[in-house]
Amino acid sequence: MPTNSIPDLPELLPARKDKPRLARLRTAWKESWEEGGFLYQRWEEVFQARHASWHEIANWIKAVGLLAGVCLLVIMVDTAGDIASAALKGLSAVPASGTGDGHGLWGTVDHPIRVFLAQQAAHLTVAPAALYAFWQLTGLLSLIGGFFGSAGARITWMLWGCGSLAMVWSASPVGGRAAATGLAALMWALASIVALRGLTLRPIVHNHPPLFQPQFNSALHLHATIPAPTRAGDDFDDEPDNIHPLQR
Repeated sequence: MPTNSIPDLPELLPARKDKPRLARLRTAWKESWEEGGFLYQRWEEVFQARHASWHEIANWIKAVGLLAGVCLLVIMVDTAGDIASAALKGLSAVPASGTGDGHGLWGTVDHPIRVFLAQQAAHLTVAPAALYAFWQLTGLLSLIGGFFGSAGARITWMLWGCGSLAMVWSASPVGGRAAATGLAALMWALASIVALRGLTLRPIVHNHPPLFQPQFNSALHLHATIPAPTRAGDDFDDEPDNIHPLQR
């Protein structure tokens, strides 16, 4: 059997290249953190972004911030949708005509509204609970939107309040109708402090000068030339030069 048919043992084992690769990675990592390296420059951009304006911030920081903002907005919208859905289901489960007895300040205002909506729902194809839930949801959304300065939400808040007062006046007992409506008006006025925050009745006048405004100077400037006074004996200065005295 020939001796050269058996390969050498070192040739069967694969060459270990892990150590050189890790060494190269460590070297690249250290070089990237040295002055002028990639990670060093990125860290400097992050450090300078705290005191820089939006136009001076690096583009990659803007992109990361916008992506994080979009992800946060999606999470908030999804959470708000779940909360609103659960709240709407809870409100719909409450019977509008229910057995609320109308005791207390809130019951004095809320119970006539329940009764009014239940009476009107008997002539409609909608459940009283749905009408009551929609009434509550409209008031809540208009209150929140009015707080953030939405003109449409504030208009809705005014209409919602007027409609609520009308329902309280219509469904309250005759003897206490005025008191119940006045109490509802006071509650609505207190809530309007939040819904109409920052609203003023004073007209805002912006006095901006036009871009191209001709300027007229009304001052009148008169330029007059006064001749210098002549001295005595200077009248002969006007004689021609061709006149000479006689010479002997």
